[in-house]
Amino acid sequence: MGLDELRWRIDALDDEIVKLICARLRVCADIASYKAENGLPVHDPEREGRKQADVLVKADEDLRGYVGAVYSRIFEQSREFQKAWQRTMHDTRHQKTIVSAAPLCDASPQVGARFGVLGARLGHSYSPLIHALLADYEYRIFEKGPEELEGFLLEGDFDGLNVTIPYKEAVLPYCTSISSEAARIGAVNTLIRLAGGGLYGDNTDYYGFSYMLGRLGVSVKGRKALILGDGGAAAAVRAVLSDRGAGEIVNITRRGADNYGDIDRHFDAGVIINATPVGMYPGNGASLVDLGGFRSCEAVLDLVYNPLKTELILQAEDEGIPCEGGLRMLVAQAKRASEIFIGCRGAGGVAEPRKGGVPDSAPGHIDPCASNESIALIERVVGTARRKVKNIALIGMPGCGKTSVGRRLAEITGREFFDTDELVALEAGKGVERIIAEDGEDAFRGMEEAALMDAAKMSGCVIATGGGIVKREANRRLLRQNSVVVFIDRAPDELPADGRPLSQLHGAGRLYGERLPLYLEWSEHKITARSDVGRTAAAVKEVLGV
Repeated sequence: MGLDELRWRIDALDDEIVKLICARLRVCADIASYKAENGLPVHDPEREGRKQADVLVKADEDLRGYVGAVYSRIFEQSREFQKAWQRTMHDTRHQKTIVSAAPLCDASPQVGARFGVLGARLGHSYSPLIHALLADYEYRIFEKGPEELEGFLLEGDFDGLNVTIPYKEAVLPYCTSISSEAARIGAVNTLIRLAGGGLYGDNTDYYGFSYMLGRLGVSVKGRKALILGDGGAAAAVRAVLSDRGAGEIVNITRRGADNYGDIDRHFDAGVIINATPVGMYPGNGASLVDLGGFRSCEAVLDLVYNPLKTELILQAEDEGIPCEGGLRMLVAQAKRASEIFIGCRGAGGVAEPRKGGVPDSAPGHIDPCASNESIALIERVVGTARRKVKNIALIGMPGCGKTSVGRRLAEITGREFFDTDELVALEAGKGVERIIAEDGEDAFRGMEEAALMDAAKMSGCVIATGGGIVKREANRRLLRQNSVVVFIDRAPDELPADGRPLSQLHGAGRLYGERLPLYLEWSEHKITARSDVGRTAAAVKEVLGV
């Protein structure tokens, strides 16, 4: 056995050990709570001595000294953890309780409540946009490093938070009360400050994923499900799948017992859910699995919402598998979080967490707690958010006016503008005409694809593409992930050839005839170019509703 394989075995064992240590510490937290409530000391030397002896008896004889040393350290850290846990519970205000409905927060939106999203990297979060569409309150981004987390949670200037990667589990010790769903899932994605002090933690990911799954209209009952990842979001997904009667549920991790190296053991899966950030901006195009081997797969869901279509979702579309990206889940969980923030009650407000399972149902089932009014609002926000975050990509012949129309469209819609020809020229230090003359068309096409790869990652922009962008199928995949494609059509006899080497070489009419089928196939809308650039831009704006 080679060194790499031996190290792989060590890595796999370490992954399991880490999970077990985390599970052990969670039990230690319960022990610490019990001891605090009953006036018992953290350190119990007699119990620890018995436990140490029991561990040594169970260890291999030749390894007992090492095992004993390791466990001495584990006991020491367990004591420190229990003390730290009790420090967060030093008075009744810091005692964690499980409640069936969200308490009122310290302030209401009418008197300037402050809400936001907490995470490590949030530069391209859609949450501020979505909450602005859901309700009228201040909503900010709180991007914090791990070393800032405790101080921010204890002293931060907020009344409520959404919590995202990587803090959904890390915030738990700071909650003085949590919902039954958060307790069951072991993760919190919504926090509010309580009127009497402390933090209440809830988990709206359960509702969000349940809504997302219901809208896809695919039953999971009895089907094998693969969850990619095992973090806080994955735990919520697992809870929903279990409540809906899924068959075997398997978490796939990088080095666990079920990992991506032996994914072929699970090619019989009927449902695949990505609950990791793989494929998320700016890592567009990445996927943890290739769907080609999953011949029994009937549904693919990806919790990533930026881009709107990840590589995993594009694969599912190519395979004809029903699929759903993460935007709908994001909006649904935000809707539930918004209700918690503003302290709603009654119809359309915060429902009591489910007790027991949610029965699986026919396609179209959303959630037993979702009113028609809530569903209508969620879908309205999903539609608006999608229109706002989608890029508008203009395709068409050289000289049809894509650049001038694109610039005007960007102005009237308040969007950033990119032109792939300009990006290529900037990178190469010379214009397109010169690149083609000196380096050839193939070299230019490679540069063009690289430029589109960067531009297409953006959200809510206008992108004017080169006339031959349709000559590479890879470019269509780049546009599919986050863009609505509009074909600007101009008659061949109206197309200028000056400064357009390929039109000069082959003739605009011939190129138009060759490319027209591709322009029509790639585009979702066709706009006939007007003589007035402003009118053409206005026509694009009108047809897209932006």
